[in-house]
Amino acid sequence: MNPFSYVPATDTSSAVALAAGGAKYLAGGTNLVDLMRQGIETPRELVDITRLPLADIEEQPGGGLRIGALVRNTRVATDERIRDRYPVLAQAILNGASPQLRNRATVGGNLMQRTRCGYFYDRHSACGKRDPGAGCAALDGFNRTHAILGTSESCVSVHPSDMCVALAALDAVVNIAGRDPVPLVDFHRLPGDTPHVETMLAPGELVTSIDLPPAQPGRSVYLKVRDRASYAFALVSVAAVVRMEAGRATRVRIALGGVAAKPWRAYEAEELLTGTSLDDELIHQAAGQALAGSRQRAHNAHNAFKAELARRLIRRALQGVRS
Repeated sequence: MNPFSYVPATDTSSAVALAAGGAKYLAGGTNLVDLMRQGIETPRELVDITRLPLADIEEQPGGGLRIGALVRNTRVATDERIRDRYPVLAQAILNGASPQLRNRATVGGNLMQRTRCGYFYDRHSACGKRDPGAGCAALDGFNRTHAILGTSESCVSVHPSDMCVALAALDAVVNIAGRDPVPLVDFHRLPGDTPHVETMLAPGELVTSIDLPPAQPGRSVYLKVRDRASYAFALVSVAAVVRMEAGRATRVRIALGGVAAKPWRAYEAEELLTGTSLDDELIHQAAGQALAGSRQRAHNAHNAFKAELARRLIRRALQGVRS
């Protein structure tokens, strides 16, 4: 691990000022410290933000909730308001990590965590996310866990968060110190030619909280398929939120995890299903529409199975929430 300086911040403005020169924020440290140990992240300075007043879950006018960036994942998953109004979020967090990690990890850190791609972690492999312009060893390497949507010739890694998939389906909004809020679906970026630019944050900007809109009547579910039942990252996950009125779906939200560099909203599938009775044939069509743009390497597609797996998981999720 490279030498670094450590500075505790006492308020948000001083934290942002300290980090403007390229320092990294430190909260739970469940991802950053791991990356520092392996030499992937080499910050010269850490700004400790754990003393900032960002660790509350607060009621908002109209019935929504504001979750501070420093709220621990366990607290979010066990909060009665979350469990009652936004159960898909609690489900996603509980599926995401061991109790020890959930007790330490923060909401803001979950948003900012970096990919678990093996080539990203291997400093001897080409990775444009780690070293801008270096290329992507996963393109022609072992890419079984990699992305099939929103990929580029520069990167096929996936975002590892379970929580963010549920937040995308809930139309959550990210609050950032000193600027306008940003919808969570726009917060993370697809790789394009700049895979190292993973979010729309400028250097030094700080996530302060996440807003959940007022809960609506309906049902939701989070489903996750992984290689082992004990807290592995998703091969594919689905968050589905559906409101039914008089036998018709008046609101449909579908978000996918494990398939792209960001939580992936299936907008065309949502539009296809809105106003319908969610019969099996339409659900089948919508699942196909959600994966219509999937791409796999023609000669080396270890991850080709993900498209069919995602379609099946979407069908299962929608059939479970339509009643």
